[in-house]
Amino acid sequence: MVDELLTAAVTAGAAGTAYLAAAARIVKQYERGVVFRLGRLHGDARRPGFTLIVPFVDRLRKVNLQIVTMPVPAQEGITRDNVTVRVDAVVYFKVVDATAAIVNVEDYRFAVSQMAQTSLRSIIGKSDLDDLLSNREKLNQGLELMIDSPAVGWGVQIDRVEIKDVSLPDTMKRSMARQAEADRERRARIINADAEFQASKKLAEAAQQMAETPSALQLRLLQTIVAVAAEKNSTLVLPFPVELLRFLERAQQPAPTAPEQTPQPVPEHALEARGGTEDRTPGP
Repeated sequence: MVDELLTAAVTAGAAGTAYLAAAARIVKQYERGVVFRLGRLHGDARRPGFTLIVPFVDRLRKVNLQIVTMPVPAQEGITRDNVTVRVDAVVYFKVVDATAAIVNVEDYRFAVSQMAQTSLRSIIGKSDLDDLLSNREKLNQGLELMIDSPAVGWGVQIDRVEIKDVSLPDTMKRSMARQAEADRERRARIINADAEFQASKKLAEAAQQMAETPSALQLRLLQTIVAVAAEKNSTLVLPFPVELLRFLERAQQPAPTAPEQTPQPVPEHALEARGGTEDRTPGP
């Protein structure tokens, strides 16, 4: 009798252990467990820790709630300004509703990937090349909104979308390089012209100041001599005033000749004084 009871107890213990081993499940901290009983959803998602299910009746599916980093394959498209580009991106998302991620969509990872590729192609067609290269923040926000709208019903939240790289054809790269070079040359010329304009204004002010103070010109000439002598000692500079050149130029010009005088007629009273016998007609 005792042997039978002992055997029954051992058998029951073994059966209980086997049942417990088949029913016990461990849900990790970053997971949630969705239980299906005979194919139907049973209760809410199981919290992290130790949990039990009915063996051969219940089926537990674990859903990871960590942020998933999913690269989006490079998509080739034509921008709004008719430039062919290849753009790739990366999507950061996480599951916020484990039950919806299992029940509402067959494979939420594949669904997010396909939606990201489709949205990326749409963004390429709606954007200009300059926006893809320099205004990525706005495009990232638009791309995130396009992916997040259908993903809400899948229990997925899009955390961030980033455009990684924009590949351009070689001909477009060369054209952009020439454009950048021309733009830099234009800015350099503008800066040089502006510098010349400012320098001319300063020179005009200096010339006016020297005109008011003639001794300043001599001081400037002496300063120039000192500067040249410091660099090349074999060079001799003799300042020659410009006023002296003007004086010599005026001295070389021929003096104006006096105009030929025309003989004036002799008055009648002078002829009478001489005897009145001379001819009043002036000679040649």
